Amino acid sequence: MAAIVQAVDLSKQVLSGDQPLIILHEASFTVETGDSLAILGASGSGKSTLLGLLAGLDSPSSGTVYLDGEDIFSFDEDGRARLRGRLAGFVFQSFQLLPALTALENVMLPLELHAAPDASARAAAALQRVGLTQRAHHMPKHLSGGEQQRVAIARAFVAQPKILFADEPTGNLDPATGSQIIELMLELNRAQGTTLILVTHDEVLARRCNRQLHLAAGRVMQ
Repeated sequence: MAAIVQAVDLSKQVLSGDQPLIILHEASFTVETGDSLAILGASGSGKSTLLGLLAGLDSPSSGTVYLDGEDIFSFDEDGRARLRGRLAGFVFQSFQLLPALTALENVMLPLELHAAPDASARAAAALQRVGLTQRAHHMPKHLSGGEQQRVAIARAFVAQPKILFADEPTGNLDPATGSQIIELMLELNRAQGTTLILVTHDEVLARRCNRQLHLAAGRVMQ
């Protein structure tokens, strides 16, 4: 298996007053194609910062990240956005659905951004896979939290990304619904061969992934 994600001496520090605050210190690891990795750690350990750096949503103080063999920080912001559009899907704790669009329209969005001719049919199929065919024409405000996260997962997977980044995807859900959401993401990970990188503070959910990476005070504790 080839490494689809490679972090090399990845560090992030910011100024707190006039003192440097180290958020992440020289993280190095690889994630193979089709793998599932849970990033664990206490609040403030640097988990979300690490995920943002891996996806090129934030820039490191030093070090770099290779996605599918490309050094993402050799690109400008527009170049990184194009790379993400080609390679990555995202699921967030807060769902990030557009409130003025139906469930179906939200799922169609990434396909329409790439001018896919069959956006509606592919979005409908993605909603069917997450069990929401009957809710396709509902607005987000008329969906439960678990249903909204299912829509977000359908949207993330509809363009068949090589990598799915998920930041506390069960954080706003009750334990039973959260467990269903993780199961759904892992099922799609297996079915599509999508590499899953998941930030969570929940050890039980993390153990569902193939690998766990623990962060403590910005350092990787293998």
